[in-house]
Amino acid sequence: MTEKMRDRLILLGLVLALWELITGLKLLDPLLYPSPQTVFKLIIEDRDVFTKSLVSSFNLLFYGCLLALVTAIPLGLIVGWNRRLYSLIEPVMNILGPIPPIVYIPYAVAILPTFKMSSAFIIFVGAFWPLFINTVSGVQAVEQGIINSARTLGVGYSTMLLRILLPGAMPHILTGGTISLVMAFILLAAAEMIGATSGLGWYIKYFADFADYHRVVAGILVMGAVVFVLMIFYNRLAQYLLRWKLQKG
Repeated sequence: MTEKMRDRLILLGLVLALWELITGLKLLDPLLYPSPQTVFKLIIEDRDVFTKSLVSSFNLLFYGCLLALVTAIPLGLIVGWNRRLYSLIEPVMNILGPIPPIVYIPYAVAILPTFKMSSAFIIFVGAFWPLFINTVSGVQAVEQGIINSARTLGVGYSTMLLRILLPGAMPHILTGGTISLVMAFILLAAAEMIGATSGLGWYIKYFADFADYHRVVAGILVMGAVVFVLMIFYNRLAQYLLRWKLQKG
């Protein structure tokens, strides 16, 4: 066990102990602040519902993020490499990029035929801009000496994009991917709380409407655990993709 992992387990144990102490002494309203045993018991009892909710949530997350991935990175490489195209696209980036994607929900529900498509679209919008903007920035941050050397060797357009600019921009792309993933989860929860019939966001909203805050806390913990595990895998992937940089460093 690494020192970092040991420190995290110690911190988790302290948090659970403090949680148990506060709820055991009834320092807070027990209807709003359940004990750890109560929450974990509910997670086990509702495991079938959580399993179904996870499948539903990951289904929406997959389509939204996949669409952002296959559009944002190629477009970011092209726009970042072509200065004239960048000068045309930059105002659009500055206008549309900062708009909170959640404001598109009513419009997406109105124009798209199903809730699933509307939710996937909102997740796509939220994941697209951080990934696209960071890809553009990453391309523009590639050292000019590397680009000049590639030009001297006479590399073609596609080779320049895929073999020179893409690896050079990868640190920025992965940073944008982190932001996109977090944004996607936020929008996923928001979308599921509005009109879904399954999903982690739906689970939390459904039981909140019935004032069953014990299950609300259980849903929040499950969602937090899912995000935590997913980010661990993402960080491992990022380390693998940047192994050349780590070895160089």
